[in-house]
Amino acid sequence: MEKFDLKKELKLLYQPSAKEVARLDVPAMNFLMSDGEGDPNTAPAFAEATEALFAVSYTLKFMVKKSTLAIDYGVMPLEGLWWTEDMAKFSIEDKSGWKWTLMIAQPAFVSKEMVDTAIAEVKRKKNPNAISRLRFDAFTEGECAQILHIGPFSAEGPTIAKVHRFIEASGYMLRGKHHEIYLSDIRKAAPEKWKTVIRQPMQIN
Repeated sequence: MEKFDLKKELKLLYQPSAKEVARLDVPAMNFLMSDGEGDPNTAPAFAEATEALFAVSYTLKFMVKKSTLAIDYGVMPLEGLWWTEDMAKFSIEDKSGWKWTLMIAQPAFVSKEMVDTAIAEVKRKKNPNAISRLRFDAFTEGECAQILHIGPFSAEGPTIAKVHRFIEASGYMLRGKHHEIYLSDIRKAAPEKWKTVIRQPMQIN
């Protein structure tokens, strides 16, 4: 059986340095996605979306493993795009107005038909609340700056500021949505050891 590690194949995207901000060009990739809004710490929709995304992603993994493709691959980490209608009011202190898209990257060999089958299977077995809100779509981010943040989410402020300073010093400006990739299992790891990729799309100023 073939083994495939998408995170390893895309090392530059998913294993950045924690010391220096890096510039990179993020290619188009396919994601399982779910949109929502509200404070991720208290909004039921956030936990529901996470549950549905992982349930379908793991179902896809085992489907592919048992299919004629016979590929064994690891499920990718949860990612989040974050924004508010008025980005000037985007505040870490008040998250009630946050909007988000949670997503999990899928290997290129996973098709829309496979996703539809996996969603139907999860709906039949568990029927999680957010299953109807899932979508499968391509996402192209293009030129970005990113760094690895180590520590709790509440301490991300200086790391985000470092990325923004790098973008401005490089003659670029921010565009698009704040992007985070959650590499740690926060149920098991201590907050001071959490690893989160902080990514920000940018464009020439």
